[in-house]
Amino acid sequence: MIGAIVVLTALAGVGRYVSGVSSIVAFVLATLALAGLAWLVSFATDQTGRRFGPGVTGLMQSSFGNLPEFFVVVFALQAGQLVVAETAIIGSILVNALMVLGLVIIAGAARSRDGIMRFSPRLPLDTATLLLTSTFVIVLIALAHPGGHHAKTISIVGAIALLIVYGAWLRQYLSGDSGPDSEVGPPRVPTAASVVLLVAGGTGSAFVSDWFVHALQPTIHTLHISRAFAGLVIVAIAGNAVENATGVVLAARGRSELAISVVKNSVAQIAAFLYPALVLVSLLTATTLTFSLGAVYAGALFGTAVIVWQITGDGEATVFEGAVLIAAYVVLAMVAAFES
Repeated sequence: MIGAIVVLTALAGVGRYVSGVSSIVAFVLATLALAGLAWLVSFATDQTGRRFGPGVTGLMQSSFGNLPEFFVVVFALQAGQLVVAETAIIGSILVNALMVLGLVIIAGAARSRDGIMRFSPRLPLDTATLLLTSTFVIVLIALAHPGGHHAKTISIVGAIALLIVYGAWLRQYLSGDSGPDSEVGPPRVPTAASVVLLVAGGTGSAFVSDWFVHALQPTIHTLHISRAFAGLVIVAIAGNAVENATGVVLAARGRSELAISVVKNSVAQIAAFLYPALVLVSLLTATTLTFSLGAVYAGALFGTAVIVWQITGDGEATVFEGAVLIAAYVVLAMVAAFES
């Protein structure tokens, strides 16, 4: 698998720097390489995290696993692609909270004898609170200052507030970590090798993200797809679905608690940490990112937060509820496909 990722990354480099390569081919290669590097980062953090408890493992997976999205957004902002940057972040939240979580629930419920996937409601409730809080800030700005000159100032204050809230939750979350999880099994690679893979995956993500953004504009023009669809669907799935496929595997093996932890940690991380952090980082880029989103995306986030809270808040979920989450993501993807 690692060899294939190296080959894909090399081919993506060829697509970027060798003249005569079609922009569509370069875009496809960069997308595949980005997905592969997302898996590599996830694998490396999982191997490193197995030496600690499930709490630290989940945190590391969600933190380092978001490196590809971070770099895509930064390069998109530097290139003036604000719509792509915004929808890449929103898409990362939606694809995890709806599509990936839906697949996890279906896999976990299908394995259960009574068709019900069971897990502790504490983490789902905490992450739902973080998502609702982030959504509150976004919806408030979208309604009060849609694109207004005060949106930047309010976004900076909101970003700092969300980061403080996330830090408070993180301290509480990690304080309950119980140590290494024997059911997960020991790491398959040494610590040094895990760190090397992590550094390589993160560095590769930075380069490939730049190549991806470079090939994006001509591909959008050639294929007649919207920038919103590129960010909400293509970037989101490439950067999230592959890395979080481990959650589906864990659910299918009956590891419901860890499966839910991996996915919900990622949702909380993006909504309450990555997005606010990128708002602050964007002050150094050519284009400033704010929480002032279009009404359709603010509404999508609010609806997602409510649906996820409703489905996972009681610590139980069924195949039907998993299908509801996936159906919601499909509809959102279609909306993005017809956005200008």
